[in-house]
Amino acid sequence: MYAIIEDGSRQYRVEPNSPVTLDYRDVAMGGTLELSKVLLLNTGSETVVGRPLVEGARVIAAVIDFPTKKTVIQKFRRRKNYRRLKGHTQQYTQVTVKHILKAGEQPPAA
Repeated sequence: MYAIIEDGSRQYRVEPNSPVTLDYRDVAMGGTLELSKVLLLNTGSETVVGRPLVEGARVIAAVIDFPTKKTVIQKFRRRKNYRRLKGHTQQYTQVTVKHILKAGEQPPAA
């Protein structure tokens, strides 16, 4: 079973118990996210393609980490005494997919 979801302007193929790195969300560590923009849902025996979204389908994910990525921008002109160094740290939210639910389904009780 897998689903294709949209988050921001990017699409991700997710499966149960797989990690996914999304844009930063202000959610506590161990908290849950509900991603409702499901574009395609494959259960193994059937495939449902949304037009543009699959109605009622959703993905439940748990937050596991907040990784960051440092990008360094360096400008240099030789023989001109010109050097510029600028950095940017992008934050992300890493989640694990717990459940992929069709329309009307509820997540199993913990």
